[in-house]
Amino acid sequence: MKRALLIGKSGCGKTTLANTLAERTGESRKTQSVEVIGDLIDTPGEYLERKPFFKALTVTAMDCDCVMILLDCTDAQISIPPLIAGIFGRPVVGVVTKIDLAENERVLSDAADNVRMSGAWPVFRVSSVSGEGLEELKAYLGSP
Repeated sequence: MKRALLIGKSGCGKTTLANTLAERTGESRKTQSVEVIGDLIDTPGEYLERKPFFKALTVTAMDCDCVMILLDCTDAQISIPPLIAGIFGRPVVGVVTKIDLAENERVLSDAADNVRMSGAWPVFRVSSVSGEGLEELKAYLGSP
């Protein structure tokens, strides 16, 4: 599996997705520091939400094959800086999370567009709860 750095706003589903992909069970909790979960590196949401922490993300990305920018499709407040993907020097993919909670296709489409504006490509739509979209993401990451 590709080693991936997960970044996104607090509560967007980074830890839950990492646990799901690594097949870890148990309750997800607030990430307080950078944590390694299998081949995935989970980061606190504050690292993306506060510009002084961007350096920590870029340094951590150097140990990865790719960066995954996550966006909760139910969150009306966009917090991903446009074209932030350019600071990583790694392939950056987008992941729209919590798609099982989306009211309609328009919500999912808008969320995917917002992730693309960060410079991420391709963009995956996933639900860690229902499992929808996880096979495509696993195939991209090279997971069995």
